Amino acid sequence: MKTDWAAVYRATYPELVRYLLWSVRDEDKACDLAQEAFARVLDRDPDNARALVFTVASNLVKDEARTVVRRKRHLALLKVEADVTQETTTSPVEHAARTEQVQRLRRALDTLSERDREVLLLWDAGLNYVEIAEQTGLAKSALGTTIARAKKKLVEAHEALEANDAALG
Repeated sequence: MKTDWAAVYRATYPELVRYLLWSVRDEDKACDLAQEAFARVLDRDPDNARALVFTVASNLVKDEARTVVRRKRHLALLKVEADVTQETTTSPVEHAARTEQVQRLRRALDTLSERDREVLLLWDAGLNYVEIAEQTGLAKSALGTTIARAKKKLVEAHEALEANDAALG
């Protein structure tokens, strides 16, 4: 028997958004995730459509949470570099510590492939996906994944360098 997704959507959508709202605490994001959950299951014919939609939505919430954590780490790393370049009145000790952080960040950037580094730096500079695609020759549809992977690699490389530096001194 073919699943009547329109009926499932009408019956489930309000409850799904309410559930997601408790998880993400943003109504627009909850609605977006609910729609994405339905979009991902439309080609399936499960025994329990409602359960499948909630399972997919739960996984999307987990993915979103991981993305937020990675984005915060990445932005914190980039903020350190921006702060150092804008500092004018800091103590020599603070300046040395920040300089060390910037050097570590640059070393972490150097561990990325040239493509990942370029895409990440263009994204950080505020270019949108169309502009980045034009600049790099990459497909616009692949940029989200490429940027996410590059950010993850940057954070991992920075953490490894930080741990190594801590172990050495």
